[in-house]
Amino acid sequence: MSIDVNNESGWEVDEHLVLDVARHALARMRIHPLSELSVIFVDADAMEQLHIQWMDEPGPTDVLSFPMDELRPGKEDEEPPQGLLGDIVLCPEVAKKQGDAAGHTMDDELHLLTVHGVLHLLGYDHAEPEEEREMFGLQQEILHSWRAQRAAQDD
Repeated sequence: MSIDVNNESGWEVDEHLVLDVARHALARMRIHPLSELSVIFVDADAMEQLHIQWMDEPGPTDVLSFPMDELRPGKEDEEPPQGLLGDIVLCPEVAKKQGDAAGHTMDDELHLLTVHGVLHLLGYDHAEPEEEREMFGLQQEILHSWRAQRAAQDD
């Protein structure tokens, strides 16, 4: 899996763990190992500009996803297609505020937002209650399995 990570935010971010959780999410969703993903960290001003440009909403947001080849999760009995998954744009400043409000670290929030962004790239949404349950349930499942895998590696 080719994943490019660029930190243009000015914030210190554990890029290795973001890369690891993204790889885990993509493997869990059966995305072809030769597919490509880009993760970019930006400051609040840059995120606000993107938020206005693409969502027509003011203020910075936590994560934006820009799908490219509209890849979908692979099925157990089929070879998944290869392609450009797209871009995930994250704002550490917003993640820090949200993490503080939720009682966890900025890094934990960035891991959650990375998985959230991956799911959006794969066509998941949370506009309707049923979609929200499915997407957030899958998001929690992926994060839980990633954390369990990391804990087992640390032992």
